[in-house]
Amino acid sequence: MWIGFLEFDFLLSDVHSLKGKRSVVRPFVSDVRRKFDVSVAEVDHQDLHRRTSIGVSVVSGNATHITEVLDAVERFAAARPEMELLAARRRIITSDEM
Repeated sequence: MWIGFLEFDFLLSDVHSLKGKRSVVRPFVSDVRRKFDVSVAEVDHQDLHRRTSIGVSVVSGNATHITEVLDAVERFAAARPEMELLAARRRIITSDEM
């Protein structure tokens, strides 16, 4: 079994409150979950209105499939005009490494 994950660090443009942040982050999380069939959640910076960290994970029997999915998610995230992608950290491991 292969497990892959990405952690994105975003700077949110034109957001002035936590309510405004939710209006940007929730649709992004929903779109990623629906479009790529992965697990996704906001994982850090919940108390800051202009920053967010989003975690994405996928499990497969094939490392190539995980790489393809994570590449597509990263391209999708980088293309969002309302969110500036500051960093993306990726890791792919096997269940034997756990």
